[in-house]
Amino acid sequence: MSTLANISGERAVKIFMKFGYLLGHQTGSHIIIFHHDKPTLSVPNHKELAPNLLKGLIKKSGIPIKDFLAHK
Repeated sequence: MSTLANISGERAVKIFMKFGYLLGHQTGSHIIIFHHDKPTLSVPNHKELAPNLLKGLIKKSGIPIKDFLAHK
């Protein structure tokens, strides 16, 4: 099983916020978070995010995966 499995959209947003992201707004089922010097992210507010989707969001944010998982 992937180490990125079983992470909800809400949990992912909370982890991104620990790295300086701020809650922007929610459009439909997507939570929009932003950072002053990193790309804006649109995180689906789902019960469980697909591991490849989460990996892509982490890569886009520039946060090392091991650092993201340390806050899991």
